Amino acid sequence: MKPLSAFTPHHQRTFWVVLSILLQIGLMVTVLHFFNQYFVFFYWLCVVVSVLVALFISTRRNKLAYKVAWIIPILLVPVVGGLMYIFLGGGRKPQFRREDALKVYRRQLSPTLDNLDFLPYGPDAAQLAWYLQNSALCPAYGNTDTRYFPTGEAFFPVFLEELKQARRYILLEYFIIAEGSMWDEILAVLRDKVREGVEVRVIYDGIGSANTLDADYDETLEAKGIHCRPFHPFLPILSIHQNNRDHRKLCVIDGVTGFVSGLNIADEYIARKERFGYWKDNALRLRGEAVWSLVVFFLAMWDDGQKEKSDYAWFRPQALPPLEAPRGLVVPYVDTPFSEDTVCADLHLLMIAKAKNYLYLTTPYLILDETLTAALRTAARSGVDVRIMTPHIPDKKAVFAVTQSNYASLLEAGVRIYEFTPGFLHSKTVVADDLYASVGSCNLDYRSFYLQFENGVWLCGTESVESVRDDFLDTIPLCQEIFPEDATPRNLWARLKRSLLRLFSPLF
Repeated sequence: MKPLSAFTPHHQRTFWVVLSILLQIGLMVTVLHFFNQYFVFFYWLCVVVSVLVALFISTRRNKLAYKVAWIIPILLVPVVGGLMYIFLGGGRKPQFRREDALKVYRRQLSPTLDNLDFLPYGPDAAQLAWYLQNSALCPAYGNTDTRYFPTGEAFFPVFLEELKQARRYILLEYFIIAEGSMWDEILAVLRDKVREGVEVRVIYDGIGSANTLDADYDETLEAKGIHCRPFHPFLPILSIHQNNRDHRKLCVIDGVTGFVSGLNIADEYIARKERFGYWKDNALRLRGEAVWSLVVFFLAMWDDGQKEKSDYAWFRPQALPPLEAPRGLVVPYVDTPFSEDTVCADLHLLMIAKAKNYLYLTTPYLILDETLTAALRTAARSGVDVRIMTPHIPDKKAVFAVTQSNYASLLEAGVRIYEFTPGFLHSKTVVADDLYASVGSCNLDYRSFYLQFENGVWLCGTESVESVRDDFLDTIPLCQEIFPEDATPRNLWARLKRSLLRLFSPLF
């Protein structure tokens, strides 16, 4: 066996994580063995605990599919089911001070538009904007220019150039940052900016970047003058709160320019490294008033749990750039894993319900609950041209099997499904009726809707809406359309495996 020092830092961390988890499992097995002589009493105690836990889960505000995915194993294996739920922290809230963030949003994000500004876009669009502004505390803005990038390669040169224009501050929040040529070029610009006196702050997710950055990489950045806070660094502890990740992807420059995207900072996102074939992704640039929401979203996350809070007044843009009469509404939005917050799911449901002519969606993962499935089926049966685009080459085979298990029900209702044959499709977009669209970090799956911190931008009446539509239509020739006869595997074992994976998919 090689000495531990012979392994890379990433391998060493993986070794200690695996060892720690094995020790925890071993401790649980030892406890169960110790109680073996009292098995009858211990068994019935576990049954009582499991029934109580199942009843507790049934009263929570989670989606039915999530409840069922927990209740079935708890009742089938009562000796460990209920205790595992308690041990894993299933009854606790995500580790984020939601009320503090909401206070910040109410204080810093005052609506600048009213119902009269929404009316030119029709009552349906007005209702969507009203929901985001009043229920999600994410106001709508005018006076904002947007530009959509259909690929990472188109986005990156513009992104680098915008970073070079920074004069006061740069804020970066990404699920994954991976060392490579993309990050090297960004880091070189950030170091130059720090030397010029620009304040740079970086948030990356502790699990998303666990395999791509050293455990102490935040200290490496701090040594370069770049302020850094990993979001909930990975701890080798069995806990379902490891699921509550910061999946957001945004950048802000001086409060004037902002980027929201599906892509992370890694070479495959800009086609400099091949993973699962060609990696297709996207991004959206904002310039103008709406960028202020991105600033507030970032700072609220940055300040979470910190005694010293950011001075929001300092981050206010000193002046906005002149814009050539941008049209439409722009609404940056965020979501959290709290059961009270279902912004991404609600927004998708509203967009599906309001679509009159067509509805196009792209997603790397199609793991739908009963509500979204019913909404898509109803839209298709009502004559709406509903089309969904997914990858043909998956990054996770089990998740892809669940994605494909959702095809049959949708196809039966008239939804058209396409798989992107050149490789992996990572874009997350919705566009409907040439009127509104959404671009951001949210996948069409349970994890994004209910377990992670997400962000995006809802667009109404902007030129970028048409760009999102054109990107979808231009990509169809590169896709394989899926038909009903293709949706159900003939092999009995394959069908059974898909059914089991789908049943427990809310826990993925």
